[in-house]
Amino acid sequence: MSRCPRPIFFSLVFTGLALAMLSGVLLGPVAIPLTALLEAVATSFAATPASVDPELQRQLLILSAIRLPRMLLAALVGACLALCGAAMQGLFRNPLADPTLIGVSAGASLGASLVIVLAPALLGSGAMGGVLAATLSLSLMVVGAFVGGCLAVLLVYRLATAPGVGAPGSTSIATMLLAGIAISALAGAGNSLLSFYADNEMLRRISLWQMGRLDGADWPRVGLATAVLSLLLVGLLGQGRALNALLLGESQARYLGIEVEHLKRRVILLTALGVGVTVAVAGSIVFVGLVVPHMVRLVIGPDHRFLLPASTLLGAALLVVADVLSRLVVAPAELPVGVVTALLGVPFFFSLLVRQRNGGV
Repeated sequence: MSRCPRPIFFSLVFTGLALAMLSGVLLGPVAIPLTALLEAVATSFAATPASVDPELQRQLLILSAIRLPRMLLAALVGACLALCGAAMQGLFRNPLADPTLIGVSAGASLGASLVIVLAPALLGSGAMGGVLAATLSLSLMVVGAFVGGCLAVLLVYRLATAPGVGAPGSTSIATMLLAGIAISALAGAGNSLLSFYADNEMLRRISLWQMGRLDGADWPRVGLATAVLSLLLVGLLGQGRALNALLLGESQARYLGIEVEHLKRRVILLTALGVGVTVAVAGSIVFVGLVVPHMVRLVIGPDHRFLLPASTLLGAALLVVADVLSRLVVAPAELPVGVVTALLGVPFFFSLLVRQRNGGV
């Protein structure tokens, strides 16, 4: 497959991201024409609230309270997942690796499920307790998901750096992979047990959370996701050369002056932070961290200096498009965005299998 020139690819992806974000603002159960959007924005700056037309006020409310935070959260979550996926694939030296391999997604889902099932019992079953549970459950779910993801990754990392695994103080990638699979299986069993004891309402909330959803987007979640993505960009984009060297093997990377153990810790901890927060604010969204870096690698090559930023942009664009589709396909209802990303990702992997079977690269 011929490579696309990198400047052209970045230009196309950036343009696609801009168009997708504009579509995310304009399209939905209540369609907002572009002219109305421009007029509403201009009026918000030029007129006093009393002089604003009621229809424009309604459109401004939809934009500021629903569309803008949801579109921005979709872009931020997609960028985080794709960037973490590209870094994990470089760390594991496997283009089919995924951030979920270290157990963070499963741990975060278990943490959220625990909150869903236990919050009503802890906050009381009376009328006041029910109101309090309904008010605090969403925030508690975010905290529970984040704590669960972090605990899962810490356990995986501790198992992979136990005495007797490789050189003293080193981290075994193979052991980390096996520990991640075991922790994911354990967390999956915990989720199943909680689902067994949950009532119908709890079971529905657990299912929707595990499918991934963006309908709870608000400005605090956007702020949290922005802060985390900023940390990921600062901590991971500069590791392109180190990840390129790691593709040659750990011994060769050490000969080239790469601090391999420091690189492993940085990638694992930042990936845990990124994926844990995305699961906390948007639920479990699959395939973005797996598909996007692989697509970019096929188009512009495996150089992580360009793969990491390109994956970030394409991941943001893909999830914004998936969110728009989730709102339009069965409007006025909406599909969980994780279902849409799975439906987009599975055909891509089928095409890869066909290419490999036919001798393609």
